[in-house]
Amino acid sequence: MLTKQAIRKGVKIEHNNKVLTKDEVISLSENWTEKQENFFRKMLRQGGNFNIGGKKFYISVPELIYNNKGEVEATLMENENEQHS
Repeated sequence: MLTKQAIRKGVKIEHNNKVLTKDEVISLSENWTEKQENFFRKMLRQGGNFNIGGKKFYISVPELIYNNKGEVEATLMENENEQHS
């Protein structure tokens, strides 16, 4: 089963055109096999469209921003950008 810590801040998980909360994702993962759970964890890192157990998911991950030293900077979520406009 997944844990809340497995789902990073800024990652958006959709199922049936509805954005899921961490608790909803954890609930869905309770009946997954180890192979399905590992695949979902991989998709949490890279994002994309996929199916698990006949259920369609879409995951979008925040873009990484690099500074002039090539180090990863903290990213802003889309909602935070809209609030500051």
